[in-house]
Amino acid sequence: MSNPRIIAVVGATGAQGGGLVRAILADPSSGFRARAITRKASGDKAAELRKLGVEVVEADLDNEDSLAKAFDGAYGAYCVTNYWEHFTPAKEVSQAGNMALAAKSANLKHVVWSTLEDTRKRVPLSDNRMPTLMEHYKVPHFDAKGDADSAFVDAGVPTTYLLTAFYWENLIYFGMGPKKGPDGKFSFTLPMGKAKLSGIAAEDIGKSAYGIFRQGTKWIGKRVGIAGDHVTGAQMAAELSKALGKDVAYNEVSPAVYRGFGFPGADDLGNMFQYYTEFEQEFVAARSLDTTRSLNPELLSFKAWLAKYGNRIPLE
Repeated sequence: MSNPRIIAVVGATGAQGGGLVRAILADPSSGFRARAITRKASGDKAAELRKLGVEVVEADLDNEDSLAKAFDGAYGAYCVTNYWEHFTPAKEVSQAGNMALAAKSANLKHVVWSTLEDTRKRVPLSDNRMPTLMEHYKVPHFDAKGDADSAFVDAGVPTTYLLTAFYWENLIYFGMGPKKGPDGKFSFTLPMGKAKLSGIAAEDIGKSAYGIFRQGTKWIGKRVGIAGDHVTGAQMAAELSKALGKDVAYNEVSPAVYRGFGFPGADDLGNMFQYYTEFEQEFVAARSLDTTRSLNPELLSFKAWLAKYGNRIPLE
């Protein structure tokens, strides 16, 4: 197709951006084309994208000029940051600001910004029900993205604010899958009581973002939350048992216990799960399954995700 509309995809070699690139590739008659933005264009993942016919451009989220060049000539961009690379909220805000200014400079017609709620709007720093972290945050990796929303507003960029959800892939790559105890039995640990967890397959984030771009201006200036399922810890354990062929018990712990597990970011995640639990109704309501399916008809439920990827969950 002549003159395709280019979507510049930040984090194209990662989970969210990679899902969007693949969604665009899977629909060659759409009139869209992906431009993969990565900080390491010579890497193996970038090479794989080139083999698929994707244009790969190198840019650094800490360098606004490199982003403006990478966005030049594009119709839109998918903007995402990776807090877990550096654990620094200020860096997230700075990088989002660079993307917003670069998008303005390139005169992009539509930006999808992958964001999350600012939890301090419901749990102020003065509220001691959960500890304040780094002096300024309750859930740093949420609050920093919430802070960064204003960068796109202030830049005057036509933006859709995409509220994402818990990755099911955390069970594979983040050590959150079932663990074998001293008695040889498996358990799945979550500090959420009977509350529902809103989750999604990483690939479905990219597919949903693609749906937003395909629907044109409908979502510009709006916040849209996405999820593939809303499930309790007990329901997740039951589905894991069936998919893995092993009895998996739900090990319900308190957020305080979870914060004390000691791995990098445990306090952040403990607060996050507490926020999920205490504001279950609001968090779930912000992530409509029907809306997500309207953007992405191939949406995977937790059960469907397990059928497709459950064999990748390490059993320790």
